[in-house]
Amino acid sequence: MRHPLLYRVALAATLAVSVGLAGLGLWRWFTFDPAAGLGVRLPGRDGRPEAPAAREPAVDLAGVFQTFDGVAASLTGAWPRFRGADFDSICKNGVRLANSWGQDGPPTRWSLDMLGEGHAAPVVLDGRVYVIDYDEATRSDAVRCLSLEDGREIWRRSYKVRVKRNHGMSRTIPAVSESLLVTMGPRCHVVCLDPKSGDFRWGIDLVREYGTTEPLWYTGQCPLIDGDHVILAACGTDTLMMAMDGLSGNVAWTVPNPDHLEMSHSSIMPMVVAGVRTYVYCALGAVVGVAAEGERLGQELWRVPWNARVVAPSPVQIDGERILLTAGYGVGGMMVRVQNNGGAFSAEVLYAKGPKEGMACEQQTPIQWKGLLYGIMPKDAGTLREQFACYHPDGHLVWSSGPENRFGLGPFLLADNKFYVLSDDGVLTMIEASAEAFIPLDRARVLRGQDAWGPIAVAGSRMLLRDSRRMTCIDVGASQEDASR
Repeated sequence: MRHPLLYRVALAATLAVSVGLAGLGLWRWFTFDPAAGLGVRLPGRDGRPEAPAAREPAVDLAGVFQTFDGVAASLTGAWPRFRGADFDSICKNGVRLANSWGQDGPPTRWSLDMLGEGHAAPVVLDGRVYVIDYDEATRSDAVRCLSLEDGREIWRRSYKVRVKRNHGMSRTIPAVSESLLVTMGPRCHVVCLDPKSGDFRWGIDLVREYGTTEPLWYTGQCPLIDGDHVILAACGTDTLMMAMDGLSGNVAWTVPNPDHLEMSHSSIMPMVVAGVRTYVYCALGAVVGVAAEGERLGQELWRVPWNARVVAPSPVQIDGERILLTAGYGVGGMMVRVQNNGGAFSAEVLYAKGPKEGMACEQQTPIQWKGLLYGIMPKDAGTLREQFACYHPDGHLVWSSGPENRFGLGPFLLADNKFYVLSDDGVLTMIEASAEAFIPLDRARVLRGQDAWGPIAVAGSRMLLRDSRRMTCIDVGASQEDASR
């Protein structure tokens, strides 16, 4: 007969050894990286700094290419990048747009119902629509090229990457020129393609190659094409910002990141500040100005610390010296002034106001037009929450849409002297561009999903909008009768 106490002690020791061995085995299994030490050699990879190996296998960014029966439209009009041609969300193509839509609303030209969950919005050039999507069936980022005429797909290039739902998946906007198409996927994969053929040029995995930390809700940064170069805020271990040669993918210059600023959801905005063309980027921890021209090209000129934890809106230029920064989650807005004293730059905060005290936006970027600022106020703006509002740059309120007109976190743009504001649930409101008061002109339901947060694009008289699952193309052009007035 076994001694009860000795039996229990022996049993406990056996279990402890077994659990320890099993735990060691599981630990080795979970931490084993079959791709450790291996790398995908891509055009332009030579000369890039080595970053710590990511734990996930390398992604084949050339991926899989497919063609379909869509044909590029002969329609005119372009919206080539985030916030449009001039980075201000203002359409200046001179096309007359309708002042009212009637009972049936603006006509729908086509709809795309097969989108992965997200908020990625399109760009338009040469009759083609480009959008980065997430194909949930194949678990792939998909760069899709569609016809502006009817929405039929022309081609698609996709690469496998695992993305889980996190308030949507894809949420960035491509940049396109006559020779380059650049996208940034939710997990910081940058791909450059030929915009017409879809041929692969080069790709970068910013996490694997530069040590970038994925933002809280995946990447929101929209890439920038500037002439022959692609400008990216890598916010990696050693590199804050960099320029890539668009055709080869070679690194043209980099900006160091000694303070380890991290990537936000904001995007780089080029602007002439204090007499110098500058790339302005709001990282987590600071807003930074980098020379975009001249002998100091690629050098940091100035920075201002900012403690916003989440930054989605991009910087807005007010005039030759002032820049407005906005954010949600209780932060509000901050006005910065940059001065140039013979090449010595200084930057100072003119004011910082909470969301109940001045202009603030949580997700979209305010529009500066004729000396005033327009945007949707964040959820924490008190009585002004989710209202469309007009502010003077000094911070005082000019007018708001009122509590009966709230829009959620939706996008807005200005075209033909009218603001177009899309609510979370897909209702499009047309508003007179007025410095005096909120003057609604018409409204219509154009989408029936939820979280219609993707920025709006306009090409000619066609307007492209999306919710979390569907994209639609409507015609907001003026009738012959309207145009003759």
